[in-house]
Amino acid sequence: MRKIFLVLMSVMMILLAGCGEEEKVAAPEPSKAVDTSSQKFLVAYFSCTGTSKKLAEYSAEVLNADLYEIKPEIPYSETDLNWRDETTRATVEQRDEKVRPALADKNANIADYQNIVLVFPIWWGNAPRIIDTFVESYDFSGKTVIPICTSSSSEIGTSAEYLQTLTSKSATWKHGKSFYKKFSKDDVKNYFDNL
Repeated sequence: MRKIFLVLMSVMMILLAGCGEEEKVAAPEPSKAVDTSSQKFLVAYFSCTGTSKKLAEYSAEVLNADLYEIKPEIPYSETDLNWRDETTRATVEQRDEKVRPALADKNANIADYQNIVLVFPIWWGNAPRIIDTFVESYDFSGKTVIPICTSSSSEIGTSAEYLQTLTSKSATWKHGKSFYKKFSKDDVKNYFDNL
C-alpha cells in the first residue's frame, strides 16, 4: 500500500511541476484561400476534346490568370484516343512511363509566375504523357503548382504525386482535384476558395 502511495505522490508531483510553466507551441496557421490579388497565376492546360480547355478557362477567369495551351507537336486524332483499342497512340503512350511526346513549342513563360495551375484530362488513370514532357521542360523551382484534371469517372489519383517527382524538389504542389463532365464555374471557384 505504501508503494502505491509513493508512486501516486510521485506522479502528482510531476504533473504539478508541468503546470508551473506553459509550453509555447505554435498554433497551426489557418487555412488561407488562394490570394489572387497579389500573385500572378498561369493556367497551363492540355485538352483534346475541349473539356479540359473549359476547366482551364473557368480557372483563368476565377483566378484572373493568364492561359497557356500545352500543344503536342503531332496533334492527337479521335482515333488516337480510342481507349478500347490496345494499339492506339494514347494507349501505347500511357503504358510506357518513358514516352515523352514532343511539344509544339516551349513558350510558356513559367519564370513570370509564382503559381501554375496545371489542367489535364485523366487518361488510363494518369495524366497524359505530354504533361510529363511539359513539367520536365521547365524549371518549377520555388513555384506553387496546382494540378486539376477532368475525367468521366476517375479521381486525380497518384497523377499529381508522379508529376511532382518530375519537377524541382523546391516546387510546392497543392492537393489536386478531379472535375467531372458536368462542372460549373462555381464548382471551380469553390475549389480555389477552399484550397
